[in-house]
Amino acid sequence: MVKYELSKETIQFKGKTLYRIRALKDFSDVKAGDLGGYVESKYNLSQKYNCWIYNSAKVYDKAEVYGNARVYENAQVYNTALVYDNAKVYNYAQVYGHAKIYDDALVYGNTEVYGFARVFNNAQVYDNAKVYEFTQVYDNALVYGNARVYENAWIYGNAKIYDYAKVHGNAEIYSAKINKGDFKSGRITKDLTTTNESTSLRSLLSKLNG
Repeated sequence: MVKYELSKETIQFKGKTLYRIRALKDFSDVKAGDLGGYVESKYNLSQKYNCWIYNSAKVYDKAEVYGNARVYENAQVYNTALVYDNAKVYNYAQVYGHAKIYDDALVYGNTEVYGFARVFNNAQVYDNAKVYEFTQVYDNALVYGNARVYENAWIYGNAKIYDYAKVHGNAEIYSAKINKGDFKSGRITKDLTTTNESTSLRSLLSKLNG
């Protein structure tokens, strides 16, 4: 038995007709008859397992939500983005392009994850942060504040990238805290909470290696 249907309630959004979903049976915290968020077609939300779209959240284009994933409040998932496993996307977060959010990852606030970015394991991206291009954020890493992580950067371990930090290029941040500066290469494992936003990675590393 299918778990939801497209109701007759529709909205026009970005030139598309989106349909509010209605549950046809009880599952997880959803009851038969409950109205959910909006999809462009049944392609956007799997009929299997406990995945659901709540509130005014919108999933459209060729984006997919499946597994036990949740998308709620005013979040948007679109283009060919995927949200699956036990991942959650909420508040005003946007996930688009070819981005993937999975495992137990959380994406929320006003953040944007796009391009070919991946957020997985127990990682979180929130506030006004942006994660894009080929970035990977995983393990227990956090990216938040107004941080920007892009190109081929990897953020992992217990790393925290926040405030106005920029991490890009081929930089790898492992279990370190960074809240300022522009880092584009090397593997950083020590906290670099400098107040000088223009400090280069090379000069900081030279100080650390002193």
